[in-house]
Amino acid sequence: MAKSSSRYVCQDCGAILSKWMGQCEVCKAWNSVCEEVIQENYAGTPEPVLDDFFTSLGDDSESDASKSVSERRITKISELNRVLGGGIVDGSVILLGGSPGIGKSTLLLQMLSDIYGVSEFVYISAEESIDQVLLRARRLNLNSPQLKIASSSSIHQIISALSGLSRGSIVIVDSIQTIGSDVIQSPPGSISQVRFCTQELVNFAKKNTVTIIIVGHITKDGAIAGPKTLEHMVDCVLYFEGDRSYDYRILKCEKNRYGPTDEIGVFSMTGHGLEEVSNPSAAFLSGYNADVSGVAVFSGVEGTRPILLEIQALVSHTSIAIPRRSSVGFDANRLSMLVAVLSNRCKINFSNKDVYLNVAGGLKITEPAADLAVVSAIISSNFQKPLPKQSVFFGEVSLSGEIRQAHLSFARMKESQKLGFEEIYCSHKTGDHDGVPDVKIRKIKSIKEIFNIIEVNRK
Repeated sequence: MAKSSSRYVCQDCGAILSKWMGQCEVCKAWNSVCEEVIQENYAGTPEPVLDDFFTSLGDDSESDASKSVSERRITKISELNRVLGGGIVDGSVILLGGSPGIGKSTLLLQMLSDIYGVSEFVYISAEESIDQVLLRARRLNLNSPQLKIASSSSIHQIISALSGLSRGSIVIVDSIQTIGSDVIQSPPGSISQVRFCTQELVNFAKKNTVTIIIVGHITKDGAIAGPKTLEHMVDCVLYFEGDRSYDYRILKCEKNRYGPTDEIGVFSMTGHGLEEVSNPSAAFLSGYNADVSGVAVFSGVEGTRPILLEIQALVSHTSIAIPRRSSVGFDANRLSMLVAVLSNRCKINFSNKDVYLNVAGGLKITEPAADLAVVSAIISSNFQKPLPKQSVFFGEVSLSGEIRQAHLSFARMKESQKLGFEEIYCSHKTGDHDGVPDVKIRKIKSIKEIFNIIEVNRK
């Protein structure tokens, strides 16, 4: 027997409330509380336990299923392989999120064009018709006889259609917010529907050793829409990001049970689809001009890949009571902290000055090693004097004004040398590296030494 009941659930945070209200009591979001009708099933007969339910860790003889799960499928997109840790693991469930129109479906269609060792590809679209998907595939010049396309929004119909797939197949579901089930009396996209449909897909993937890639919508805050447990249920969570003002797209990994989570993939959106950017440093420095004040080059590291970025700063006088501290691609709170360190340790008056910071190329910087480049760009803009040509900066700035050492310094130096930079400014605690010829390493101890770099006379 099944008993129906209803509850009120916030569609933003997943909180369960006793009654409907205009504002959620937990996350304070407006008009996010919806009524959901659920059915409670009571089953009295337990499921039988198979003889091979348990597997011994010390057993040397591997089963066919364990061998299949441990195998990785290499795609022709090397940037995607890098982010996934070497390829797609059989039987894994991958969640891909991103802004509308960023290129999620384009990336997945290009991935399905050729994967070594996979005989069946299935693309299920609940948002578009089959003709619309075929139109995009023709625009991308994709012609794969192994690719099967379907359109459905019923999770039960999708599971039944996938039951005949062989081991190692790859299935794409686009998107999870548009798929629903008749068991739950709530509209598709609600928290109950998203959780139930994702669990059905995860159970099918693990039981049949079929890789399933789920496309998810994101909220205005940039997080994947639905309950947070959605990210716990899957094996890998990817975010496809990018600024609409630029052609570059960044693929990041937030969770990965089979590989690292600190690698990124860089793509460029063209009229024929996404193209890999093999040298991101040269791409992000394409418009670099060393003769302008307030510009510094930062040698960053994303995972194991060093990337050179252009940091732009602008300091201007203002007449308002509270000066602005604005940043694009950099943490605004950290910018305010660095401005306070400059004001206190270097005695620079920022009380009547606005400070603006921008990371060229649309990439977001999260590592503290960018502090030295940011501080150098701000000082250069404040005194209207450019930094030395062909120079690179990296190092963390402490509250005392000391420059602290950054990790993977040798990789940062090698990338700077490869692009023709001649001077590297870093922490005094950075070790000596003999493998970087033709580059002068300038070690500095405090941010006060930056004034000597730009030849500013401080009395």
